[in-house]
Parts: sequence; C-alpha cells; structure tokens
Amino acid sequence: MPRIAIIDRELCLKEKCGYVCQKVCPGVLMGDDTVSVDKDGFPVISEKLCTGCGICPKKCPVDCITIINLASEAGTPVYQYGVNEFRQYGLPLPQKGVTGFIGKNGIGKTTALRILAGGLVPNFGQHQKKWEIADVIPKLDKLQAAYFKDLSQKKLKVALKPQNVDRIPAAFKGRVKELLVKSDERKKMDEAIGLFSLGDCLGKDVNEISGGELQRAAIAACWMREADIYYFDEPASYLDIEQRLKVGKALKELAETKKVIVVEHDLALFDYLSDYVYVFYGQENAYGIASGLKNTRSGINEYLAGFLREENVRFRDNEIKFQDSAFMGERPGDVKITYPALARTFLGFKFSAEPGSIRKGEVVGIVGPNATGKTVFVKMLAGAERGDDGEISLGKVKVSYKPQYVKAVEGMTVRQLYEGQKLNAMFFDEAHRKLNVASLMDKGLDQLSGGELQRVAIVFALSQDADLYLLDEPSAYLDVEQRLHLAALVQRLISSSDKAAFVVDHDLVLVDEISSRIMVFDKTGAAEGHAHAPASKKDGLNKFLKKMDVTLRRDMDSKRPRINKAGSALDREQKAAGEYYYYKKE
Repeated sequence: MPRIAIIDRELCLKEKCGYVCQKVCPGVLMGDDTVSVDKDGFPVISEKLCTGCGICPKKCPVDCITIINLASEAGTPVYQYGVNEFRQYGLPLPQKGVTGFIGKNGIGKTTALRILAGGLVPNFGQHQKKWEIADVIPKLDKLQAAYFKDLSQKKLKVALKPQNVDRIPAAFKGRVKELLVKSDERKKMDEAIGLFSLGDCLGKDVNEISGGELQRAAIAACWMREADIYYFDEPASYLDIEQRLKVGKALKELAETKKVIVVEHDLALFDYLSDYVYVFYGQENAYGIASGLKNTRSGINEYLAGFLREENVRFRDNEIKFQDSAFMGERPGDVKITYPALARTFLGFKFSAEPGSIRKGEVVGIVGPNATGKTVFVKMLAGAERGDDGEISLGKVKVSYKPQYVKAVEGMTVRQLYEGQKLNAMFFDEAHRKLNVASLMDKGLDQLSGGELQRVAIVFALSQDADLYLLDEPSAYLDVEQRLHLAALVQRLISSSDKAAFVVDHDLVLVDEISSRIMVFDKTGAAEGHAHAPASKKDGLNKFLKKMDVTLRRDMDSKRPRINKAGSALDREQKAAGEYYYYKKE
C-alpha cells in the first residue's frame, strides 16, 4: 500500500527533542534506515521502508509528523514538491464554460492551477529530476498530452489571476491605470473599468489601494488578457456581495467564448459560476486527489456529503448539512443589549444607524456593500470608534471583538497568545477543536497563513469571557468546510448561552447559516452609509437581495442556498411574488 510521510518543518524541533521519531521507530530499532537525518538536521522518513505503524506521530512532542496510508488506486502522483512534502494526484482539465475546483485549503487546487497554467511541470513524484514538457507528454493520457503539447508549442495561451493578490505590489510598481494598460490585450479597458468599478482608484499606486480594489484590479487585468483559458484563483476575497455577483456575471459571459477555471470558497458564488466541477480531497498540506469531472449540482452535493459516487470513495466521515431555516420565526428571548441611534462623520464619509437591540442567545448577521459603515458600526459597539456625540455606552456589557483585518504579533506563538488570558473554558475547548488550531499552538503568529491566522483570531475572540461578540468578516481566507463549521459553532455557542453576537460577512451561505436575524446596511448617498435596525431573517435578507436583484432557492437534497439564474422561470416567479429570499407556495 502506498504511504505518505509528512514532516512539518516549521514545527519540528530537530535535535532539540533528541530525534524521538528515530528512537521509537521499529524499523530503525531493527537496523533499517527508516528514519534518517538530512544535512539540515531534519529527520527524513523513508516512505518505502515505513510500515505505517503510527508510533512516531503519537510520540512526536510537537505533532509535526503525519503518516497516511493511501489506497493503491491513488497510483503515481502528478506532482510532488520535495521529500516528505505535498503531492498531487490526478490532473483536471479545462472544459467549455466555467469549470470549478472545490475542496479544503491545502488540498492541491492551486497546485493544479499552477500546473495547468505552466508554472509547474509535472514530475510524477520524481522531484529530484528536472522535467521538461517533452519528457512529460508520453506519461500522460491522450487529452492531457494534447493539452500540454499545445501549451508547450504556444498554441494555447493562458491568463492567471493569482490567489494572493497582496503580492502584486511587490511585483508591479506603478499606478492602477498603468497595470490595466499593460494588461489590455483585448482592448477592453474602458469596459473593465466600469465592469469592475475601478474608476476611483485609477490614479492610485498599486501599493496604496485597498484589498478589494487590488482584487478587482487583478481580476480586470486577467480578464483583459488575450487568452484561450483563464484561471481565477479565489476571485471573491475582499469583495462585497454586490461586487461578487458582478464578477460572477463577467466571468460567465467570458466563458461563452473562452474556457474558464475558478477556485472559490464562497459556495453560493461557486455554484452560480460553475458549469462543471472537480472535487479535491485528501489531507491538508499532505496530499490531494482530483476527482473525475462532475456536473455542478452533483459535484457540490457529493463534496458536502463527503462521498464520491462514481469513484466509490468516502473522504470525510460526516456529511455537511444545512438547516432549512428560511421560514423559522425569530428567536424568542429577552433583550440583551440596546444601542441608541449612532452617527459618525469622517472626511468624505458619513455614517448613521437606527437605534436597535439584540437578544440573549441571538446572532445578528450584518450584510451590505463595502463602504457603508459595517466596520464602523462594530467598532463603535466595541469602543474602538467614537460617535459624533462621544463614546457609545452599552452599560456594563463586556465586548469581545474580532477585527476585519487580523495582524500577527511578531515573536509570539499561538500558545503564548492564549496563555494568561481569562478564557471561557467551554467556548475555548469547542472553538479550539472545531476550528482545528491544536496543530498551530507552537507556531509563531507571524508564520501563519491567512486562513490559520483567521482561525486563531476567531478562537481567541470567541473564548473571551464576554456578553457581546463582534466578528468582522470571519470567513476571509477560510475554506467552505471551515466556514460552515464556524457558522454551526457560533450558533451553538451563542444560542446555548445568554450571550449575543453580531457577525459581518459577505458570504451569503455563511450569513444564512449563522444568523437569527439580519441587519441591512445600504448607501443613502455617494459617500453616506446607513444601518437599519435588526429585522427577521426573512424580511432582512428579502430586502437586501431585492436591492441586489438576486433570488435564492434551496437545493432539494442538501438544502444549501442556491442563486437562481437571472431571468429563469423561478427567478421571475419569485420576483413577481416579492419573495427574493426563498419561496414557499401556499
């Protein structure tokens, strides 16, 4: 049976632990070189000699070793980064229309994109050898060989919008307009500026614009390229719901004449965009396997179920389920906190909020476009922002606040962050377990990825001994499963207590799952934002979706929210009935 050994070198103590893995290995004790030490002092596990006994992962003092037994059908990896490092099995191919990649973080989606875009050359696990495309083609099947042959002969041109747009300023020095001009191979610049709302930032330097502006500029730059295949890696990050829908429509129109591949964790947008789906599964940062091609509905539902029917593979021991909460009444309960009418005037922006309240055991979801004051509102409740009339008083209410942008403290580990804090033990234990931060405890905060840092910050905020929890865009950098785990976790923790929470987010699926009621923010002028008082989920989301001109339905099997195709029979019927947030005929 093929076996994978993974050693997280960021956690490994090397000689500090006395090489416990080497000392306890039965193979080493019998005289084999199952565990050796490389020139850098790190242990190296021979996957050929390893028996998969599981002793070294259990004995490792920092849990940096993972041993995985793979089914023999996995075969030869398409790509492996190095000794004891991540490997990818299976290679998807672009199809006519939009092809979506769905799966957890660290499971190979971006690796597959880089291979298809020509950034990585398949090495079939032989990472020591330098491979050329000519060496690769004979080892591929007919369709894959044809793709890479055309790619190597420049008969195929690809355009890639990278996952980490925050790295663009380091690679490109100049203004946004200059970036767009350089990318405008299809002579679509004027159209792109309007389509992706870039008019206000054209004269700004790339390193000065916001994350949302940088994301839209990166999408526009890729969209304007002259290519046969377009790859968009997580295009929804930093964008509000309205912007996500605009991007979705633009990519679907592009896919009418071009092939498009999208990696995305916003499940509603992913479903709306995709014509076909590849499911990626395996173990994070260890190995990933790409499924066969599936239609969108089947692919997403099989991913949520954790079982691939055609492959007869179960890759998760639990099914992700959705609550059919569209028609549930408001959560009964006494008022926990009342806040007054709020106002805050900035240079060039004015915010106002109607007075409102939140109940015990209630989660209020906050939705609205960017630049309408959502972050200002939660900052005012947290005491981090003053109102025009001075500080906001909530009485003796203790507040825990997870900000929109999470910054890492240099020189501090995750364990040190939690130590010395007065934590709610029940909240900490459950959040710590559900968001899987155990393996991160001895990592430095400044060594964490965006998703890891977000999970650590969420656990920290939820574990505080507070009355009111404020989470600003907690879904950022999280994958589909993590977002749904987060929604279930917050609902369970808050609803079973006398505490309350406000959650700001742009992921419709998360907002639908996590919220008891909804608070809608909208624009009342070019530079004015207004917050309405919390309303029932049905009324609040119906009002918001009507402004977005979008209708939702429930999937018949998984009950997940799905965006109706614009102009479809159900879309027209729901709009005629004034029911944008689901529809139940009498």
